[in-house]
Amino acid sequence: MKSQQGHAFKIFSEEELQQATKKFNEQEILGQGGNGIVYKGLLKSNSEVAVKKCMTIDEQKKKEFGKEMLILSQTNHKNIVKLLGCCLEVEVPCLCTSSSRTIRVMYSFGVVLLELLTRKKACNLDAPEHEKVLSMMFLSAMKENKLEDMLNDQIKNNENMEFLEEMAELARKCLDMSSINRPSMKEIGDELGRLRKVMEHQCARQNPEEMESFLGDSSM
Repeated sequence: MKSQQGHAFKIFSEEELQQATKKFNEQEILGQGGNGIVYKGLLKSNSEVAVKKCMTIDEQKKKEFGKEMLILSQTNHKNIVKLLGCCLEVEVPCLCTSSSRTIRVMYSFGVVLLELLTRKKACNLDAPEHEKVLSMMFLSAMKENKLEDMLNDQIKNNENMEFLEEMAELARKCLDMSSINRPSMKEIGDELGRLRKVMEHQCARQNPEEMESFLGDSSM
């Protein structure tokens, strides 16, 4: 089949996507958006893909999922994942898209930031259902303005909360399920450089003598 832009896409069987994602294994979860869960997949051709599975069969969700499929099928841009196909055999619809290494790196960087901020593993299969995937917990906490509940007690205090909030916001951007909304590697580097200066300024205010000594040693 072809989209209006002339891009060929395939109707995948349920078996193909089950094999690609190891039966939608929780350890293969890349993230979760408003309309579904995204799994890392590997096709028989050794092509790495991302498989998005609609979370519910709610009619509104189905419509939103359908709109996303329509947009992806008509879009050809280097910063947007390419729609490879879909699956109509399952109870809830699935999309299969290309999996850009750069896009994965940015998402993975967001996960690493989360692990540093929370001191928790990215995936904990022994945890309750709603706590198994760290990124899902984090995005939910950010949406409900409960970031502080996610942060590790050993790293948060009144003096550095502004810094931690900005780090968390950077992580949130990296974890955005729409790849076009994620920051580029350059933007991430620029933001980290800015945050480093903010942290140095805070440290200098709290421990000016130690900071002066540190900067003096580092310039030698």
